[in-house]
Amino acid sequence: MAGLLHIYCGDGKGKTTAAVGLTVRAAGAGIPVVFAQFFKSGGSSEVKILRQIANVHTVHCQTVHGRFSNMTDAQRQQARADYRALLETTLELAQNAGLLVLDEAVSACNHGILDEERLTQWLSGRPDGLEVVLTGRNPSDRLLGLADYVTEMKKLRHPYDRGVRARPGIEF
Repeated sequence: MAGLLHIYCGDGKGKTTAAVGLTVRAAGAGIPVVFAQFFKSGGSSEVKILRQIANVHTVHCQTVHGRFSNMTDAQRQQARADYRALLETTLELAQNAGLLVLDEAVSACNHGILDEERLTQWLSGRPDGLEVVLTGRNPSDRLLGLADYVTEMKKLRHPYDRGVRARPGIEF
């Protein structure tokens, strides 16, 4: 059976949370999962617990420079090289997986940190049966056209707008 492509997008909270939920569900069914993150250090609460689950392999870049908007030109150039290498490593690992999560890959493509052409080419020829999840804001029409599921998280209200900072275990 062919694996399907999910995109979790939008300006609301819950994109990564949904991807983590599917990761847990798949692992619980005995499906091997590769869970990779872009623009994140791998130190969040969800990754800490995912590392303890059999069948889940987490992948992160060792040189995370934080938010794209705060990066210097040199950091952006380094992030492009590092994240493109991370993508290739992740795609190789996915050859033996049933679920691949590329958290914030949509955002990384939007900022030119990942090559969307490379990603879409790989998605079009991915291993048969491999389910893939992409998360991030504002997916391109090209990515949307490849997707089988598109779920948009829409922010109606968020405490951050009142100055409440992200909290461990809730937002990260």
